[in-house]
Amino acid sequence: MKHDQNRSGQSLLRMACSLLLGGVALALSACTTTSTGGSGAGTLPSAAYSHPLVKERNAQIANEPMGNYYIGRRWWTDGTRFWGYLRKPREPWSEARLVIMNESLQKQPDRISEEGAERVHGYDQNYEYRIWGSFTGATVYDPNSNFRIPEFRLSRYELISTNPGFLFWPGEKTGGRRLPPKHPPTF
Repeated sequence: MKHDQNRSGQSLLRMACSLLLGGVALALSACTTTSTGGSGAGTLPSAAYSHPLVKERNAQIANEPMGNYYIGRRWWTDGTRFWGYLRKPREPWSEARLVIMNESLQKQPDRISEEGAERVHGYDQNYEYRIWGSFTGATVYDPNSNFRIPEFRLSRYELISTNPGFLFWPGEKTGGRRLPPKHPPTF
């Protein structure tokens, strides 16, 4: 009798494990992403591109002139050391990389004296720039965000827009203590 109960318990345990593993496999298959090329750092589900404003902006980006520069979007998050996002010309913002600026050649755009100044650190939140320079290959640890972030050595920049619109998704909130979500919200 005890032997039959052990067998029954083992069968139930095997069935529960099979169901659990099947559920995990199903959940993982639902997380499949597609890449739009480039670095692969910002892969998104293909449904993410269905929002009309994202499609429109990606069409504009696809017509950017090629060149040896990056498009940068300042994303200031209180207490952190990263600068914002960089992407190559013609790559969508979903491919952008969060970076820390190395200012050994050029100070970053918002590096101004904060004493008595009208502008303060991070005043250029969500400004868009054309950025020249290169990735150093180093990864810098930002203790306030607990991120390891690629270092970019800035050599030159020029302002493109002080009001370029959303970064990843229409309606995203700027500023504060959060990064914008790179994954699509529910519209």
